Amino acid sequence: MQVELKTLQDAMEHFLEPKNAIAYMVRLRWPDGVIKCPNCGGTDVTWMPTRNLFQCRNRHPKRQFSVKVGTIFEDSPISLGKWLLIGWMRANCRNGISSHEVGRTIGITQKSAWFMLHRLRAAAHEEDHAEPLFNEVECDETYVGGRTKFKHARKIAQLTRKPSIHDKTPVMGILQRGGTVRAMVVKNHKRIHLHAEIHKHVAPGSTIYTDDLHSYRGLSGYDHHYVDHLTKYVSGRIHTNGLENFWSLLKRCIKGTYVQVTPEHLNAYVAEQVFRYNSRKKLGVSEEQRFSRLLEGTTGKRLTYAELIGRE
Repeated sequence: MQVELKTLQDAMEHFLEPKNAIAYMVRLRWPDGVIKCPNCGGTDVTWMPTRNLFQCRNRHPKRQFSVKVGTIFEDSPISLGKWLLIGWMRANCRNGISSHEVGRTIGITQKSAWFMLHRLRAAAHEEDHAEPLFNEVECDETYVGGRTKFKHARKIAQLTRKPSIHDKTPVMGILQRGGTVRAMVVKNHKRIHLHAEIHKHVAPGSTIYTDDLHSYRGLSGYDHHYVDHLTKYVSGRIHTNGLENFWSLLKRCIKGTYVQVTPEHLNAYVAEQVFRYNSRKKLGVSEEQRFSRLLEGTTGKRLTYAELIGRE
């Protein structure tokens, strides 16, 4: 019988029992009840209760496999119950959860917790968007990076030019009003990059609202309106306040929880906030549904530590 989980306490009590954690993951991976071998695809599989493993009856290497194989959890020494517990926290903590807190919570090192959270971010990352955004769409960009006045005096002395937005990492956001958001790190805020993302994610003929940045000018195939923030922020339905709300959530998460994010990993943190925003309660998604969506993205993905730190 499937147990309804409503709170973190429910998740903790349920998933710390290994059989419950395995059963929950099995239901998500094989909803039709037919368990398939991740190596050969065969369905003639038996359960080995003494080892908490499955065994494929076909003759081939690696016949025995756990529910982790073929997921983002593969080759992890951390128990599945702890993975699901941190996954619940990762999906439902509005301002994120730091690796130091994860390490203290389940008794692992900060380095292992950092790797663990990045694997969950990879699970939440939506690589392909089947349907483009449409109707009324807001487009805006922001810049993520530390303020110059907070930098060490030695680093300030090494600056070769006056501090500006070019010292930060640009992030572009595209929001369908009343719907979902998409955000990504871009090379810069020049027209060629911003227009490319709009054409990729927004259906032709949609109404687009932006600020007065000149890079948005000349959009073909869209009904483009913009507002000059030097004079006003709202002109009827012409505004980008929806994306400004998303930027505030993103920066509150980075500044308040993660504190320091390198440009190489910024896209993962942006994807985390996109996932959380697109599965918010306003869209009728409960905490367990949000958690299940996160776990659905764990299958068929792999992230090694060497790949994460750029050595692969």
